[in-house]
Amino acid sequence: MGAEGTGVSDITVRPEAGPARGAAAVQRVGRRLIPRTPAGVVITAATVLGLGLRLYQLARPGHLLGATEYDDGADFGGALRLVSGAIPYRDFVTVQPPGIILLMLPAALLSKLTGAAWAMAAARILTALAGAASVLLGGLLVRHRGVFPAIVTCGILAIYPAAVQSAHTVLLEPWLVLGCLAGAVAVFDGDQLAAGRRLAWGGAALGFAGAIKVWAIIPVAVILALSLPRPRRAARFMAGVAAGFLVPVLPFAAAAPRSLYDGVIVAQLTRTDTRVPLWFRIQEMTGLTAAHPSDGALAVAAVIAAALIAGLFAAAWLVTRRGPGALDLFAIAATVLVVAAFLLPDDFYYHYAGFLAPFLALSLALPAGRLLGDPRVDRLRRPDRVRWAAAGLAGLVIVALPLAVPWAENAPTPVYPTAAAQRVIPPRSCVLTDQASLLIATDRFTSDVPGCSLMVDATGTDYVLGRGRNGLTAGSVPAVAAVWRQALGTAQYVWLTPYNAVRIAWTPALEAYFNSHFVLVQGPWAPLSLYARKGLRQH
Repeated sequence: MGAEGTGVSDITVRPEAGPARGAAAVQRVGRRLIPRTPAGVVITAATVLGLGLRLYQLARPGHLLGATEYDDGADFGGALRLVSGAIPYRDFVTVQPPGIILLMLPAALLSKLTGAAWAMAAARILTALAGAASVLLGGLLVRHRGVFPAIVTCGILAIYPAAVQSAHTVLLEPWLVLGCLAGAVAVFDGDQLAAGRRLAWGGAALGFAGAIKVWAIIPVAVILALSLPRPRRAARFMAGVAAGFLVPVLPFAAAAPRSLYDGVIVAQLTRTDTRVPLWFRIQEMTGLTAAHPSDGALAVAAVIAAALIAGLFAAAWLVTRRGPGALDLFAIAATVLVVAAFLLPDDFYYHYAGFLAPFLALSLALPAGRLLGDPRVDRLRRPDRVRWAAAGLAGLVIVALPLAVPWAENAPTPVYPTAAAQRVIPPRSCVLTDQASLLIATDRFTSDVPGCSLMVDATGTDYVLGRGRNGLTAGSVPAVAAVWRQALGTAQYVWLTPYNAVRIAWTPALEAYFNSHFVLVQGPWAPLSLYARKGLRQH
């Protein structure tokens, strides 16, 4: 049997060549994700730091399994209802797009085995991971610029107070930022827009981010504007955006088109509340949450921050004598638009500023990196050892920053005392509350009582059915009064927070019914109030 007739050379060479090519491909992927460079070291260190800070919040007493927020009950409660067969917008009111409900489905399914409280704990851990993953994606977006931009971008994303605080439970901002950064990593190839399928995939990620919160329209609009000079690229990008948004939204829109539109669009645009002070917004956006500065100090900080961003942008342009790339324009335009979006509406909450973190980081990192990398500023080519040393020093600085800025314990979110009430309320009872997270934390979210209300968002119900009114005034709208009367009529227990007056549309008729049919239950759960229906046999 001669070699000529059997193809021995093919048999002996190709098996070796295949794994070699495969190994090379794996190595290329590894270099592409987290390169073994000083920038890669910074990205890795900052991601670990960001994860540690976010998990630290959950490790505080009561925060993993307790009731600490309002919004997480509404968002995760929607997923719990969906896995039980109730359809959002059709069977209960929600004022956010369905993206967060879909993201929470794996954790919600876990409730079938562990109960709602541990399912919420899993959802909180997933949210912390999403927040830390944003640090990684921010680093990948700027790694081509070198060590310093990676330090600034990843450092800010890792420790920016609102970014960390918004990841302490199931809130929208960590997932929104994750989707936007994933889209940006795909859309940008270095400093310029990518071509081909990457634009479509990036658009899909940003479209899904819009299905989490409509704020994603800001980076979408900026990227669209940047791509307009090449209409085919713009069309490819927008096709991806449309697919990423419509695929998760259309099934729910088909089930309840008017309710989805009223909840996600109309209620958000028409809601009326007391306007949040400007100084609180500036404090959260500048990250000065622990210092409690005066209004004058906040004004100075805001001016310094704006001047620093504008000055770096202008200096990089003038010194390098080159106009900014698409990535730089994306960063600065998105920052300006996000800040404007935070200043105009009446509402503003501490976790909103988490959406500013990536754009603020990029606006500082990119022009500063251009300046430091220009030959006019630095004519010395540093050897690898020096660059590795600089990366190590940068890592130490990033680690030390949280110690210098003690935001972690600033105004910690209170944990409501729920354990005693859990022992009083029998499982599967019908409990009406103004904060669904209380029921989730005590595994009392689902009920076997016929006609028990499926409400997950008391405030959102007022906004949607009351055409933008909150609980203080929504009771004058017949649809709102009817839904609260039905919910109270089937409830066996009513569990209230101190904020129930602005969440429940109390009317004289509803108060009269409540007072005549329910009695206060004494127990160690202040500041909460628990009521039981009169004549209900206690267990």
